Amino acid sequence: MRRITLAISLLLGSSLLTLVNVNSSPSSILREISFEDHFIEMISSNSANQDKDIPNRDVLAFGIKGYLKLQDEGKLPKGKPLTVIDFTLPSTEKRMWVIDMEEGKFLHHGVVSHGRNSGDLIAERFSNVSSSYMSSLGFYLTGETYQGKHGYSLRLDGLEQGFNDKARERAIVIHGADYAREQFIKQTGRLGRSLGCPALPEELAKEVIDLIKDQSLLFIFGKDSNYLSKSKFLNA
Repeated sequence: MRRITLAISLLLGSSLLTLVNVNSSPSSILREISFEDHFIEMISSNSANQDKDIPNRDVLAFGIKGYLKLQDEGKLPKGKPLTVIDFTLPSTEKRMWVIDMEEGKFLHHGVVSHGRNSGDLIAERFSNVSSSYMSSLGFYLTGETYQGKHGYSLRLDGLEQGFNDKARERAIVIHGADYAREQFIKQTGRLGRSLGCPALPEELAKEVIDLIKDQSLLFIFGKDSNYLSKSKFLNA
């Protein structure tokens, strides 16, 4: 019911209304256009996003699908943003988006590091194992902030068994790092790599962490056939 109410409200408040016959019933409209499409259209048409790259449509749809699933289950507080990281992109590109899901506006768009054993320029290998120094794919809920060896940091709770549920045990967190700054790309041709954490530029870390802390949804996507075929979120 939450999904239907939310989708109808988005439909009535967005440019999608012009794409359907005004005499169509809500049920017929919802059959023609997926829930994910409502959000993607809202995000793509938001003028505040026009100077930024839009995430790959399929990756964005996966993230929205997980977001709606957790909202349906009452596990995601209302008004929380969705963060999408696309590790199919090289680390030289801005591959992290924080999205206001009520307005379809990007709150942040920037670079993010992957684990050093996941790959060089592009993350190609992923693991849920301690000391693998690889990134982990899937959906996470953000936790509490703390002051650690990398300064202001954010704990993550992996929601996908076998893929990222060891995040706490592995100390996979969001933090700032010198090697995650865009200046590092100019020196080495790629962003620096972490021990598995999605590391952010030091000067932006606090701002981003404060946007997404305390039970918002993070989705990390990568090209991995095992994850794509077995994720309970993607194959629900």
